[in-house]
Amino acid sequence: MSAVSTDLNLRVRRPLRTIPEPDLAKLSSEARAVQYACENSGLQDKSIAIEIGVDPAVLSKAKAGQARLNDEALDALMDATGIEAPLFALLLRRGYDPRSLRRFETDVERENRQLRERLSSLETEREIERRTIRELMGARA
Repeated sequence: MSAVSTDLNLRVRRPLRTIPEPDLAKLSSEARAVQYACENSGLQDKSIAIEIGVDPAVLSKAKAGQARLNDEALDALMDATGIEAPLFALLLRRGYDPRSLRRFETDVERENRQLRERLSSLETEREIERRTIRELMGARA
């Protein structure tokens, strides 16, 4: 006889809220990201703790950087608040731009890319000039 799971996933997923560009700098650590999500959710910490399945004291410690929420609780926090600040904090820490999920370019990488683009443009222009000269020389013959 097979066991039937009676666990229902009743997690509330609130609509995602955009994190304004200036606020990205506030997400320098997981603790600050948890704090940001809680403070900007419009919910009381006790309600958030209940929804994510942790003791309010654990949430308070996570906001202060004295404890860490497990992955399931972090995922539930983002669903409960509608704010993906912990995910953004991790992306920023790993060097990714959370708006595009691309790595940030360093100044050298940006300069290198711009120089490659300019070189490609010049090569295209030069090829057009060569073709034009060949056509003009062919027309005179």
